[in-house]
Amino acid sequence: MSNVILKVEGMSCNHCVNAVEKAMKELGAEGKVNLAGKLVEVEYDENKLSVEAIKEAIEEQGYDVVQ
Repeated sequence: MSNVILKVEGMSCNHCVNAVEKAMKELGAEGKVNLAGKLVEVEYDENKLSVEAIKEAIEEQGYDVVQ
């Protein structure tokens, strides 16, 4: 398992947290959102999932991955 921490702009409430965490779960990853820090820590299997796919899933929810 690998970990990546992404800086995500546009998250402002619990709905945002739930949307991002649900998107990670649907990919087969575990996402934990730090709303105050605008960070998403993702634990994923690098053999099944790429960082680019994780970023795309977050962006599909309407948020901007800036790092």
